[in-house]
Amino acid sequence: MCPHCRAFITNSDKVCPYCDEKVGPRMIDRRNPGEILGGPIPHARFTTVMILLVNFGLYAATALSSLQSGDGGGFMGVDGMTLFRFGGKYRDAILGLGQWWRLVTAGFLHGGLFHILMNSWVLYDLGTEVEMIYGTNRMIVFYFVSTITGFLASVFWSPSLSIGASAALFGLIGAMIAVGVRHNTTLGSAIRGHYVRFAVYGLLFGLLPGLHIDNAAHIGGLAGGFACAYFAGLPRVETATREKVWRVAMYLSIAITVFCFWKMFEFLTAARG
Repeated sequence: MCPHCRAFITNSDKVCPYCDEKVGPRMIDRRNPGEILGGPIPHARFTTVMILLVNFGLYAATALSSLQSGDGGGFMGVDGMTLFRFGGKYRDAILGLGQWWRLVTAGFLHGGLFHILMNSWVLYDLGTEVEMIYGTNRMIVFYFVSTITGFLASVFWSPSLSIGASAALFGLIGAMIAVGVRHNTTLGSAIRGHYVRFAVYGLLFGLLPGLHIDNAAHIGGLAGGFACAYFAGLPRVETATREKVWRVAMYLSIAITVFCFWKMFEFLTAARG
């Protein structure tokens, strides 16, 4: 099937006879031996599992730091001061001190065991679906952009401390809604309806009293993920210029994220000193 116009073509076609798009090698011919033989991390979930490992690693670090500092908390819950030192979103720090990197680092922190387990459960399924449909390049960019737009919305809505991967998760929900909006078919309509309900239930859950859920970050992440995915479209052949642009965008997103973690490390070191 042509990746551009979806017309059926033969295995020997190098150029689609219907839309003149260059056709790359078949997926079965491009697989590397590691993907065929399998490994400790399934290829379809590789990016999702890497994000989960970063989240759990930071959760363990914040929980241990919370115990050692004597500020309270622990593995069942991390105290607010520790989360602030590790890069949680806080309006005065971002707008007053210029610590913009918190818009990124906040998305990898969690305040308690229930918090990280719930977000990980959703990410494990949702992240895999987005990666399979949009590809790794787009999925990482969606995750990065929706984290920033989510916590940026949170900054202007509330001055309080906020953390969690749910801003990015709502961004991935927005990306799946974009699939249904762009493809006006029965399947597209079903996808759109399913994830719109998903988003509505999530936002309603955030209105429950006593949970301290940041719905502003959820709405900002949803909007960022939808907008980014709507204009991104689905992947074409890897050699297309558009795909090369998304590959560069992915590397840029990773580079900025690493830089933000470095700034967090500098702040954490200075705070301990």
